[in-house]
Amino acid sequence: KLYHPLTRNRPMPTSEPKLRLTSTQWLICVIAVIGFAFDIYEILMLPLIVRPALLELTGAAPGSPEFQMWVGRLFFIPAFAGGIFGLLGGYLTDRLGRRRVLTYSILIYAIAAFLSGFSTSIEMLLVLRCFVFIGVCVEFVAAIAWLAELFPEPKRREKVLGYTQAFSSVGGLLVAFANGLAVTYAASLPAIGGFGIEGIVDPHAPWRYTLMSGVIPAIPLIIIRPFLPESPIWLQKKTAGTLRRPSIAALFAPELRRTTIVTTLMFAMSY
Repeated sequence: KLYHPLTRNRPMPTSEPKLRLTSTQWLICVIAVIGFAFDIYEILMLPLIVRPALLELTGAAPGSPEFQMWVGRLFFIPAFAGGIFGLLGGYLTDRLGRRRVLTYSILIYAIAAFLSGFSTSIEMLLVLRCFVFIGVCVEFVAAIAWLAELFPEPKRREKVLGYTQAFSSVGGLLVAFANGLAVTYAASLPAIGGFGIEGIVDPHAPWRYTLMSGVIPAIPLIIIRPFLPESPIWLQKKTAGTLRRPSIAALFAPELRRTTIVTTLMFAMSY
């Protein structure tokens, strides 16, 4: 310790060196960035593909009651399913672990997005879009808890959560770019079909390739998955047998009530 020459008992203030992120921590941030970006990627995809998809799958004219009905259903029902299963995802995250739920939720929405490209009916597309939203909402919940517990130091935790979630806005740009590529190169891409699937009117429809691009986040996840650690806080509680049944009522405890209410109102107003 360094002591001030005039105050022998008081150590001189020293500046602590900034700790750099380890390679594993960088991998964690990369996976979080990909996950958050593709959350918005999938959510903002529907406005780009809903018109051509409905024209092919229903034959309804734009502006007709049938067309408007299915537009509403495709926007509302998957969002409702995502909200309900987002709550369930929070429960599963506490019970099964952050990393496991994060991994499988990304795989769910990536696989569902890929299969959406093979839709032969509007009902099939609606069901698969529900699975996409379920995966997106569960992934968001799991990723927040995972990052918050992997970076316990408050200042670093806030930076990691802030910077990684900021990339969600990039998802809107990425899906617009992907849709542009699909429209430009659809004719030269492999025809969508096979697997005994019948009823695909246009096997080179750009909207199908745009939907299938949602499989992209699963690729780095499969490669990086073995290097991702579980939340040490969750592991410690599980090993010690102190994991308790999650309670929604705990969110309204005196120390959390204000944050819960304000955050809920802010999200409600944004939607």
